[in-house]
Amino acid sequence: MDSLTSLIDGFGTALTPVNLLWAALGVLLGTAIGVLPGIGPAMAVALLLPVTYGLEPTGAFIMFAGIYYGAMFGGSTTSILLNTPGESAAVVAAIEGNPMAKAGRGAQALAAAAVGHFAGGMIGTMLLVALAPLVAKLAVDIGAPDYLALMVLAFIAVTSVLGSSRIRGLASLLIGLTLGLVGLDQMTGQQRLTFGSLQLADGIDVVIVAVGLFAIGEALWVASHLRRTAGEAIPVGRPWLGRDDVKRTWKSWLRGPVIGFPFGAIPAGGAEIPTFLSYVTEKRLSKHKDQFGKGAIEGVAGPESAASASAAGTLVSMLTLGLPTTAVAAVMLAAFQQYGIQPGPLLFEREPELVWGLIASLFVGMVLLLALNLPLAPVWAKLLRIPRPYLYAGILFFAAVGAYAVGGEAFDLVVLLIIGLIGFGMRRYGLPVLPAVIGVILGPAAENQLRRALQISDGSLTGLVNTPFAVTVYAVIALLLAWPLVRRLVNSRRTVAG
Repeated sequence: MDSLTSLIDGFGTALTPVNLLWAALGVLLGTAIGVLPGIGPAMAVALLLPVTYGLEPTGAFIMFAGIYYGAMFGGSTTSILLNTPGESAAVVAAIEGNPMAKAGRGAQALAAAAVGHFAGGMIGTMLLVALAPLVAKLAVDIGAPDYLALMVLAFIAVTSVLGSSRIRGLASLLIGLTLGLVGLDQMTGQQRLTFGSLQLADGIDVVIVAVGLFAIGEALWVASHLRRTAGEAIPVGRPWLGRDDVKRTWKSWLRGPVIGFPFGAIPAGGAEIPTFLSYVTEKRLSKHKDQFGKGAIEGVAGPESAASASAAGTLVSMLTLGLPTTAVAAVMLAAFQQYGIQPGPLLFEREPELVWGLIASLFVGMVLLLALNLPLAPVWAKLLRIPRPYLYAGILFFAAVGAYAVGGEAFDLVVLLIIGLIGFGMRRYGLPVLPAVIGVILGPAAENQLRRALQISDGSLTGLVNTPFAVTVYAVIALLLAWPLVRRLVNSRRTVAG
């Protein structure tokens, strides 16, 4: 009851005209920046951080929340329409959303993503209000073996369901893990795959890898085929969901938060793992399995709902523990410290107006996101009518700007081009791009958790499976690996019996 009373007070703060203006401005800026390939929520919040120096803290964080959700939707928009994710959490949206756009259903894919963000954000924020203390306690109890098990699950899941074969999926994952090794070993300080270059000592930024593999690789692939196929404008459908679309997606919208929120709240969270797992879940449960890979709307709705709920989940650890679980949360933590505020267990007592105003603004931001972006779906979809030479020239330009903005070094553009050529080669030989991005994002973290677990257990391998949670996750992994073999045996026996 105390939480409900505090939330009502928070709405009193969030619904003031000035704070409503900041929320709307954040949603619009976040969406506009998120649409640009390579510039995701973390970069958007970081770039706009100096703009908020003159604002009072509550208004600044309400705007940050709007930027966060707006940029996530913007990243989904560019994933669906151009197959170039604006941020790593939006890569799954491209798998089904882009084929939908090419089939003339880009507006429906955008509408499914927008409603998914709304549903996931609303449910996730309600869970944030109700379960923050409990989830924070669970997050504290999760150790290195559990983190490692979750990451291995993500590796196995994406290599099992994507691409034309598991071998190609595994090859793509290995490319990503190799790119993730570039830089200095955090424990020994030794250089790995830097070829003596000081610029590579800090590793390759995930944004550069994602933009290179998706945006540059896609642009080069399309350019190599422009002479063979004419660049015809792709037809744009109506911007609203039909009855059949809603019938296929409403369960996906509700399942997404169940997967997304817990992953956002735990200290190994973020939106990458739950979006992939949500996609796997939707593919397993769908009655239209033959449409996956060709434009299944459930493959857009579920992961987008999971991503939005995960964004609400990240605030649990950040506000109650002062522990950022994503890049955006890390930037927001820096913003808190800029104002002399330290997130943690006492934050709700010391800064109740700010915290509950921020949480209430999440509800307001979700409504604004839906109200502003759903009518704009056909406007975004008209991007597809741009002739492909101009369109992909623009993608290359914005991709280069986004990559250069990461570190401000010309060397990053060279790395971007090299990774773009790798992405082109992967398309040429049928390797799915997504496992490579997963390898880059989660590979270094998985290595750190593996080392930490082994250090705690004095080098004993039993230290990797010494918790019930880890054992449960590895059991799920075993089922994922064994299921195709079991299914093949069952089918062969049925064939023999028939």
